[in-house]
Amino acid sequence: MTLTTTPTQIAVLLPAQGEWDEASYLWLSDRSCGLIEFDDHSIAVLPMPTDRHQSAAAALFAILAGYFHARGGKALFAPLRIRLAEGRYREPDLVALAAADDPRREDRFWRGADLVVEVVSPDDPERDLVVKRREYAEAGITEYWIVDPRTETITVLALDGSRYREHGRFGRGETAGSAAFAGLQAAVGAVFGD
Repeated sequence: MTLTTTPTQIAVLLPAQGEWDEASYLWLSDRSCGLIEFDDHSIAVLPMPTDRHQSAAAALFAILAGYFHARGGKALFAPLRIRLAEGRYREPDLVALAAADDPRREDRFWRGADLVVEVVSPDDPERDLVVKRREYAEAGITEYWIVDPRTETITVLALDGSRYREHGRFGRGETAGSAAFAGLQAAVGAVFGD
């Protein structure tokens, strides 16, 4: 006898929005191949990335991986959970640590990062431009790069106390440069497919 379970039958077994806890979130995201974030006792299933999104992320990953790996660090790409605070997990497009043996780097999830990159999603730009900007700063992430395919820009934000200040906003024909990591640069046109 074969048993089948419908999505509706599975859904009734899961907590309602506002009733999730970290253990339930980790259980679900351990069994998912999609991007799921957790905050305020609720989960958010992020949209499937587009070709343009993935192409920009791939171009930047090649740069970050080369830069950080050559200096003893580590760069990775989504899906990978970052625990920003108790009850708050995000899955940035790209993450990096200056030292591969940083104790924040754990197998199941990282407990922070030195650099985070988000490619702005068209479904909810405010999530990347406002919400995550605040959350990453509160978590003490040294630098946050916002890659916006709509305007073909890369905004580099540097941590200044508990908030980010804009180090620079770079467009086509320009090279985005890090405020915290000397020599880390990305030609904006190449990121967007020149």
